[in-house]
Amino acid sequence: MKRQELIDQIRKKQSFLCVGLDTDINKIPKHLLDFEDPIYEFNRRLIDVTKDLCVSYKINTAFYESRGIKGWESLIKTWEYLPKDTFSIADAKRGDIGNTSEMYAQAFFNEKASGMSFDSITVAPYMGSDSVMPFLNFDDKWVILLALTSNSGSANFQNLMDTDNEQLFEKVIKTSSTWADADKLMYVVGATRGEKFLEIRKHAPDNFLLVPGVGAQGGSLQEVCQYGMNRDCGLLVNSSRAIIYASTGEDFAEAARAEALKVQQEMAEALKRIF
Repeated sequence: MKRQELIDQIRKKQSFLCVGLDTDINKIPKHLLDFEDPIYEFNRRLIDVTKDLCVSYKINTAFYESRGIKGWESLIKTWEYLPKDTFSIADAKRGDIGNTSEMYAQAFFNEKASGMSFDSITVAPYMGSDSVMPFLNFDDKWVILLALTSNSGSANFQNLMDTDNEQLFEKVIKTSSTWADADKLMYVVGATRGEKFLEIRKHAPDNFLLVPGVGAQGGSLQEVCQYGMNRDCGLLVNSSRAIIYASTGEDFAEAARAEALKVQQEMAEALKRIF
């Protein structure tokens, strides 16, 4: 998906919501366990009730990889079911030496090879440019680079200062911006970081930011918009557990839609500032 197509979807749906399909077999409604593929059935119903309210779906591949062949089958079927006008994210957090990254890129971007062709993939930057470039070499595909995450251990490295008095996450953004422009490169920035978005925007004024942490993790959508929104919106705000596990009963899909609608309505108000 091209950048303008994503912006057009945000305008059309008045939303920058990304629904996270972090589907745990142990948390889905029990009645779905009677289906041949409970994970896919859960995802399919969630997609049906949220596709008009969100512009993106993020699939955390660990929840599928952990189930072996069955998990990969669920992953492929879920990707196939995603609406083609939504921005698909393989939240795989890959990043290895060049030839290995090339194989990871084939796995998530080359439909002929793997059965999947996501629009984007999350990548860890620790191993540098040669671990990232194989993903960037694909046309109309995006790298979403980890920059400033919301987990408690992020401070171990991401906020460390170097000799230029720059924090590591700033160095990641400044250096990686020479590898690709805002048409192919996004950054992960946790919603719990609030005013840190001001620092991010100094170095990445035009890039889209994937923002986890709103909802179950306690991040504030209002703060994210206040500090992180740019003229094109520039945000994909992810909500996973708060939406997909809004109910564990037979009404799970209706409950998920109700939660997604609340977020979308709040986003529509925020978008009035720029559109």
